[in-house]
Amino acid sequence: MDVHAFPFEAMASRCELRLALPAGVDGAALAQVAIDEVRRIERTYSRYRADSIIARINAAAGQDALPCDDETNALLDYAGVLHAGSGGLFDITSGVLRRAWDFRRPVLPARSTLDALLPLVGWRHVERAKGAIRLGQAGMEIDFGGFGKEYAADRAAALLLASGVRHGYVNLGGDLRIIGPQPDGAPWSIGVQDPRDAAGLAAAIPIASGALATSGDYERFIDVAGTRYCHVLDPRSGMPVSHWRSVSVLGPLAIAAGSCSTIAMLMQEDGLAFLDQSSMAYLAIDQQGQCFRKDV
Repeated sequence: MDVHAFPFEAMASRCELRLALPAGVDGAALAQVAIDEVRRIERTYSRYRADSIIARINAAAGQDALPCDDETNALLDYAGVLHAGSGGLFDITSGVLRRAWDFRRPVLPARSTLDALLPLVGWRHVERAKGAIRLGQAGMEIDFGGFGKEYAADRAAALLLASGVRHGYVNLGGDLRIIGPQPDGAPWSIGVQDPRDAAGLAAAIPIASGALATSGDYERFIDVAGTRYCHVLDPRSGMPVSHWRSVSVLGPLAIAAGSCSTIAMLMQEDGLAFLDQSSMAYLAIDQQGQCFRKDV
């Protein structure tokens, strides 16, 4: 078997499929099916597309309920589970805070701007009944950005598995779902970026199955007077979290690993206890550069 790489762009990320395939198999055709699925999910759930279901739900905030299909309702169910399991910290209505934060300019939002937005944050204001959703207050928004990319990685991997692929992985901007080990049975060696050195690695993790996802303070952030403010925002205060540089989690599915890493970031100093209580392996790096690791 030969290993083939299929790079592409999606979800504002550099992505890649790496597949080990027998000679004569049309890898490009297999890859295209998976890439098309990633882009379908992006079209369906991107907050930036006026024709997405998310944009339609947000546009109807404070008005009538909007019917949702089974896939969307399943993802909304998952959002509810994450909200409950994180003590309210993982809240898909908190995306409205991006109206205050612009991570392209090193300027902090006024406290009054955040205070005006915080009443629009709250999963408790999301009304769901008979397969429909209504955002209870005008101006509210939901956003699947906290797990959409990981969900897409899992879906792409599932389609490749259904097509007979047994060796390879899906990499969507650093969130990976492993389809299976290398052809000789060896695990793939996946590098975890050093959160303070874009060209360096904090670790190389061997993975033969499952998924690896990372949340960190180094992808989108601003530096103001020597203090780093990252894009992971506490829905209670509207302010960025600051305890961890990065949290990487190895789980059975990308959506589970990604959710776990994000919740640990949001829990700040309590994140380590949360990770230890999970059944998943992790590598967490705090603001002093100290590494905490659990292998399973």
